[in-house]
Amino acid sequence: MLIFYTVGITANLKIVNEKISRSAAKAGRNPLDVKLVAVTKTIDLPEIIEAVKAGVTILGENRVQEVQKKVSSFKFQVSSERIEWHLIGHLQKNKAKTAVELFDMIQTVDSIELADEVNKQAKKMNKTQRVLLQVKLSDEETKHGVSEKDMNELLEEVSKMQNLKLEGLMTIPPFFDDHELARPYFRRLREIKEEAAGFCLPELSMGMSNDFEVAIEEGATMVRIGTAIFGERGL
Repeated sequence: MLIFYTVGITANLKIVNEKISRSAAKAGRNPLDVKLVAVTKTIDLPEIIEAVKAGVTILGENRVQEVQKKVSSFKFQVSSERIEWHLIGHLQKNKAKTAVELFDMIQTVDSIELADEVNKQAKKMNKTQRVLLQVKLSDEETKHGVSEKDMNELLEEVSKMQNLKLEGLMTIPPFFDDHELARPYFRRLREIKEEAAGFCLPELSMGMSNDFEVAIEEGATMVRIGTAIFGERGL
């Protein structure tokens, strides 16, 4: 069982960044090749601002409506020019317009229908929307994502959409107390990327507070971390 010591956001960030560096070094990788996405689900604005002032440059939100409340207030309290907002939760088609308006990257495109709607909305806004494809590698009914068997078709279709910039893949494995049990899922996503000949997929978004070190060892270029930075939700 992993234990997270809440000693303050700035101190927690230092610990997380040290772990990122150690894990990258263990895998013979450059730590600068791993981006930290600070997950701000249910986190209040003052804590988010503290994290940004401590060096966070990418903020991840699970719900479109939650980031709507934060973005306008955020802009007035801290310089937001270098900040990216990433959608890391499931996106419904009817929220695509708002998502394209608010997010620099949508990490959870998982169907041709959703990709087409995001592309349409981006075209209306004269925007190139950066996206990742979410891949479902487990049998959990609560998880979203494109299946492996439908992966190539989605890759081909998204790559044709003029207002989408496909940058890589994302996955959420089952939760395990033993983080080593998540390793096969991370390894498989990397293999899928390597098998996708002809597609440029530089980003692998995988790994959260409980397993990001293993994810980095398996090739993650983005890790999505909330609890290890902000503490347990509701505490």
